[in-house]
Amino acid sequence: MKTKAQKQKDLDALTEQFKNASAAMLVGFQKMTVAKDQELRNQLREAGVSYEVVKNTLARKASEGTALEPAAEHFKGVTAVALSTGDPVGLSKAISKFTKANPDIFTFKAGVVEGKVVALNEVEAIASLPSKEELISKVMFLINCQAQRLVTVISAVPRNLAVVIKQIGEQKTA
Repeated sequence: MKTKAQKQKDLDALTEQFKNASAAMLVGFQKMTVAKDQELRNQLREAGVSYEVVKNTLARKASEGTALEPAAEHFKGVTAVALSTGDPVGLSKAISKFTKANPDIFTFKAGVVEGKVVALNEVEAIASLPSKEELISKVMFLINCQAQRLVTVISAVPRNLAVVIKQIGEQKTA
């Protein structure tokens, strides 16, 4: 049996995790095997996401004053929370993929992305987006591409001038 101090420590730790999270997914499960649980945890770990089964009362108290507060009503039944402090796309992809692959044992309850509660269809839409790193690399490619074109155009003027001067010199010698 936990003491009141231990319970308060657990509450403080969970509250801190909720405060630091930019995205969270509340999920439920029933009859989940250890193998399926390990599979889910591995997928979430690869996406850089923390995953924890929580006590509903503790989670409701910890969500007060955090971005997860609007989803507090979904802390019912067997509940697990997947939290991402970074890009919500990776979290959305992992949860969406596992939910589709295991609909009989795994249920999506609610998601919170940047303080807004989202439904499963919105999570699937987020999952279809490219990750933050992919978007940055695409923008950098476009910027670099334009810079290369500019350099090509700028260097074409002296090159063309040199060609014209060479042709004039060849005409005079001929």
